[in-house]
Amino acid sequence: MPFALTWNEFTAYADTPARVAFLIVLGVALRAVLNRLVDRLVIKTAGLEPPRHFFGSERAAQLIGNNGTLYHERRSQRAHALGSLFKSITTVVIASMVTLTALNQLGFQLAPVLASAGVVGVALGFGAQNLVKDFLAGVFMLLEDQYGVGDVIDMGQASGTVEGVGLRVTRLRDGDGVLWHVRNGEVLRVGNKSQGWSSLVLDVSVAYDEDVAQVEQLVNQVGRELAEDENWRDQILETPQVVGIEEVNGSSLTLRVIGKCRPNQHFGVQREFRLRLKELFDARNIRVPTPVWPGQPGQSGAAPGTP
Repeated sequence: MPFALTWNEFTAYADTPARVAFLIVLGVALRAVLNRLVDRLVIKTAGLEPPRHFFGSERAAQLIGNNGTLYHERRSQRAHALGSLFKSITTVVIASMVTLTALNQLGFQLAPVLASAGVVGVALGFGAQNLVKDFLAGVFMLLEDQYGVGDVIDMGQASGTVEGVGLRVTRLRDGDGVLWHVRNGEVLRVGNKSQGWSSLVLDVSVAYDEDVAQVEQLVNQVGRELAEDENWRDQILETPQVVGIEEVNGSSLTLRVIGKCRPNQHFGVQREFRLRLKELFDARNIRVPTPVWPGQPGQSGAAPGTP
């Protein structure tokens, strides 16, 4: 007898595969729509202008906040990293929902599967607490932009320049060249020394009997000339200037100079500032304290055997 199906039997057999196929198509379409929304959000976030008060001054905002600079590159990297993370989470959630719904349509009993999955999930949760902790800490570090690649930071356990930021581990290299791998979940505090701008702090010591007003005028002059120099002006956000006397002792006066530079550029600016200051002091006969070494007469730290 030839095999034949009535229309009702055919629709009964075809109903379940059609529903499963519809679920798969719906899941793929929903994933594509959500991924497109994430991409648009990433592009919009990466292109936003920073708030003026973020850098502390209008000049800092103009130098750092324009397109193509470190701030925008870093913001773009962080936005793309978070976008990739959200895409992965969306894919896993949609795939899980489609799979469970399709199994239910095919007649599988999901209660035992869900119960077993719950037990396995609890076991994995206890066994992978540190992994989950590190992952969540990494997500919030990215969201809050606590630090990025190239920043000089102090994490308590280690200090140095960040070479890589992951969702579980942060890599940074210290001044001795040691590469440290720090778990994100173990970080209790982070001191970022180069986010937005770096502070230039310089102490200038002169002889006690020098004219303080004249010395202050000369130091401020060097600061203005350095800030206007075409080779250095893009690295200086606020002109270095004297803020007052930091220390007074029997042989010297110490003036404190403060300014702002682009991230991690203050070391070079400080060296150039010292070089120009020495040349100007030599030209104007400004005396600096003569260093006194242990063993010289009149010093409490005289070498052994000295009267």
